[in-house]
Amino acid sequence: MEELLEKKVRDMYVEEGMSAGELVRQMKEAGGFTAKNLGIGAEILCDMFADTSCKRFLSFPACIVSTGLRGVLAQSVKDFSVIITTCGTLDHDLARAWGGGYYHGSFEYNDEELHRKGINRLGNILIPNDSYGPLLEEKMHPILEELCAQKEEWGARELIHEFGKKVVDKNSILHQAAKHDVPVYVPGITDGAFGTQLALFAQDHKFKLNILKDEKELSDIVFDAKSSGALMIGGGISKHHTIWWNQFKGGLDYAVYITTATQYDGSLSGARLQEAVSWGKIKERAKYVTIDGDATVLLPLLLAACYEERA
Repeated sequence: MEELLEKKVRDMYVEEGMSAGELVRQMKEAGGFTAKNLGIGAEILCDMFADTSCKRFLSFPACIVSTGLRGVLAQSVKDFSVIITTCGTLDHDLARAWGGGYYHGSFEYNDEELHRKGINRLGNILIPNDSYGPLLEEKMHPILEELCAQKEEWGARELIHEFGKKVVDKNSILHQAAKHDVPVYVPGITDGAFGTQLALFAQDHKFKLNILKDEKELSDIVFDAKSSGALMIGGGISKHHTIWWNQFKGGLDYAVYITTATQYDGSLSGARLQEAVSWGKIKERAKYVTIDGDATVLLPLLLAACYEERA
């Protein structure tokens, strides 16, 4: 009984001039729901960043790249060893880097009316057709022509790196990844506008995409790692690819997962990290936490606390 009642809940407070880091540290002691896990996550992330032997993975889905969180993700690229994401990330990141306008909207808009006006809705973000598919086709094909003249077969990671080198936008994830030589892996690269343009380009050009080359690179990264950690946002293929490859080295040593999904349908997105322990994808003695909530709110707080601690 005494062990269960060892730690008391502490009240939080806010005051003028308080930093994000101070607030997040209080959350850990508050003992309150998501706030407590956010505080724990900040501690784990700080430990992961401090471990110089650690290969650090960042995984996330495309939807958040349509929001202002794109800038935070781009800023954080240099702190990770590997990025694993989805094809839509390439779409949104490149479209916005090439001047495509993304606009504030509402979850309650009339979607039939939007369709007739040539506007796509992603949650409460509005994306005109001209800012997406046609823009990507216009900008991608000259670059692909240039790359295809260099060699016929490309790995997806190699191709993404070359596109990152062509982008001049400090808020671009691909630009920052190319600048800091951080590999970006997209295992589902055909599942989006970027992948569709590759398929269309290949119809009229001698162009081959070697997706297994990326898997060999990932296996080399994992097997050579003394320790590994991951900050994972959302589920799906980006999360699974991260934990899947790390099981071959005995599992992740550090893991922080932000999700809005429920676990009761058995989905990977809803699966808490302790489930991954049963698969050997996270070590039994690893430092890990699942944080329930919207990454557009939680991720800036989490990283701000870690950067403040490091400074």
